Amino acid sequence: MAEDDDYDAELIGERPGGGLGGLRRRGIYLLPNLFTTGVLFAGFFAIVQAINGRFDTAGIAIFVAMVLDGMDGRVARWTHTQSEFGAQYDSIADMVAFGAAPALIAYEWGLKELGTAGWIGAFIYCAAAGIRLARFNANIGVVDKRYFQGMPSPSGAAVLAGFIWALTELGMAPGNSYWLAGACWVVAVFAGVTMVLNVPFWSFKEVNWRKRVPLWVILACVIGFAVVSFKPPVILFLLFFGYSLSGYVMWAMGHRVRSVLPDE
Repeated sequence: MAEDDDYDAELIGERPGGGLGGLRRRGIYLLPNLFTTGVLFAGFFAIVQAINGRFDTAGIAIFVAMVLDGMDGRVARWTHTQSEFGAQYDSIADMVAFGAAPALIAYEWGLKELGTAGWIGAFIYCAAAGIRLARFNANIGVVDKRYFQGMPSPSGAAVLAGFIWALTELGMAPGNSYWLAGACWVVAVFAGVTMVLNVPFWSFKEVNWRKRVPLWVILACVIGFAVVSFKPPVILFLLFFGYSLSGYVMWAMGHRVRSVLPDE
């Protein structure tokens, strides 16, 4: 299940006597699963491009996967086509696009220069993404929906793939520069560890996108798009890296992810 979807996105119907029953429709629905297939394709495409040394294209593919991942669950809710198959398929696609693909991109870009330490760093990230996705699925409806427990895997992928995309855009490559490979190792391990720690990250699920907003909010969005378009790889990496640090700031301020009862 996509981590940026509401954790009751796949839940439908009620048990006798009221309350969400956790029942899911059986069957396969075309529209939402097309978006999920797009996530899987983008992750696979990123791997192929990394093998061919096209790391900028690989980075773009990861961010495209993020956009598609944010849409499949919403499309399922809007069209009332939630299903158990869709939830399971989405988790598998996420593991490829946000777990295996960024790890392989990092390894091909620079981690292989470090030998054994390099592939260990890539594996730490990949394993952490798998653990993060499994824990998210296990905790659906159990933890406070205002926060993620650990950094979401799409954001972890954005940090790692964005780091490589940004440096590629700036014309920097490891080659014989072990410090760049070392920096990539640090980013990979940092992203992996941050995904599995019990650090709270704001989920943005309480934002009411249908609510009326002042005109200055629209103006701020326009300015934001203009800033991102100036240097997309660098700005996107900085934005997601800042988000990766925000969890530690919230933890230091005393915020914790608390468990809630299913009917809360």
